[in-house]
Amino acid sequence: MSRPERSPMTDITKITTTEDLAAFCRLAMDAPYVTVDTEFLRERTYYSRLCLIQLAIPPAGGADDGGGPAVLVDPLAKDISLEPLYELFDHRATVKVFHAARQDLEIFYHDSGRFPEPLFDTQVAAMVCGFGEQVGYETLVRKIARAGLDKSSRFTDWSQRPLSAAQCEYALADVTHLRQIYEFLRAQIEKTGRAAWVEEEIAILTDPETYITRPDEAWEKIRTRSSSPRFLAIVRELARFREDYAQTRNIPRSRVFKDDALIELASAKPQNEAELGKSRLLMREGRKPEIAAGIMAAVRAGLDHPDPPRPPKEQPGPPGNAALSDLLRVLLKAKADAAGVAPKLIASTSELDAIATGARDLPALTGWRAEVFGRDALLLAEGRIALSAAGGAVRIVETG
Repeated sequence: MSRPERSPMTDITKITTTEDLAAFCRLAMDAPYVTVDTEFLRERTYYSRLCLIQLAIPPAGGADDGGGPAVLVDPLAKDISLEPLYELFDHRATVKVFHAARQDLEIFYHDSGRFPEPLFDTQVAAMVCGFGEQVGYETLVRKIARAGLDKSSRFTDWSQRPLSAAQCEYALADVTHLRQIYEFLRAQIEKTGRAAWVEEEIAILTDPETYITRPDEAWEKIRTRSSSPRFLAIVRELARFREDYAQTRNIPRSRVFKDDALIELASAKPQNEAELGKSRLLMREGRKPEIAAGIMAAVRAGLDHPDPPRPPKEQPGPPGNAALSDLLRVLLKAKADAAGVAPKLIASTSELDAIATGARDLPALTGWRAEVFGRDALLLAEGRIALSAAGGAVRIVETG
C-alpha cells in the first residue's frame, strides 16, 4: 500500500489514491461513526463540482479524548475512485455524521445514486435541541466544543492545487470538532426521547425527490406578475428549455439566460432573429445560435400549446383568517418555547396561514409536529380551545 501524503506544515493526512481511501474506510467501518464534510464549487457548473472530502473518526475512548484519525480526500486526483467511500456509506454499523447535509448529499447522490446510511445531521439535531433555526456550524463549535474557527479560507477556490496549509486546516476543522458536537447532540436527543423527530427530518434529506429538478416543473419557480394562460405557457416552455439545456451541458441556468430575460422573452414573444435581437436583457451567451433557436422554438411551443396552464383561482377564506393566523403564531411560539425547538422547524408562516384558511394536508399537522403543535392548532382553528395570558405565559383554555 502506498503511504498517504502528509503535509509537513500541518501534519494533515491527504488521500490521493483509491488504495489509501479504501484503507481509511475499512478503519472507519470499525468505528461507531464517521464525520463527513465536503468543499465544492458551483459557480461555473449546473451540478456542484466536488473538490475535497473531509473524514474523521473518533479515537477509541470517544471524541472528548481528542485525536482520532482525520483525513482529507482529494477527489480531483487522477488515481482515485470514490467507490470505497460509497461502500462506507452503505455500511450500516457506522453512522455518517454531517452538518447541514443537503448540499453534500446532493453531490453524492448525483455522483453515485446513493445516500449515506444511517445518517445524522447535526444542524437538524441542534434545531430539535433548541439551538435555534438553521444554526450554523461555527455557532455549535463555539457553544459545544468551546473552540473558535478561522473562516478566512471559506470562499477560496477549492479546485486549485496544491491546497494551502490554511485551507487544509480550515477543511479539517469542519469534521474534527463535529465529533464532539455529534456526541453531545446524540446524548441530548436520547435524553429527550426525540430520535423519531430527527429521523423524520433525515427521511426528507434522503428522499431522491429532494434533489431532482425536472425541466417540466422549472417554470413553477419563476415569479411572474401576469396570470395570462398563454403567457404562462411561454414561461413554461422557456423554463423547460433553459433547464434542459443547462443540465445537459452542466452549466449554470443563469448562463443560458436569467429570469428577468425569460420574463421579457415571454412578454415579447420573438418569432425570428430580428425580433430576438431587440431583447434588452438577453446577454451575449443567450444569443448563441443554438440557444437562440431554442428560445424561438420554446416561444412557438408556448403559443401553440393546446392546454396552457391556468393559475388557480384564489379562494376567499372564512372570516377572521388574519386573526386566526395571528393566534396560531402565538400558539406556535408558546409550543416551540415549551419544547425547546426552533419554531420554523415546526411550521412555516405559510403553513399557519394555510391552517387558518382550512388546509389540513400539511407537514405541521403530521408526525412529531402534530404532537408538539398540530393537534392544538386544529383545536384552536375549530374554536375548541382558546388562548389566555397569565403571569407572562400563554395558556390553553378549553372552551367547552
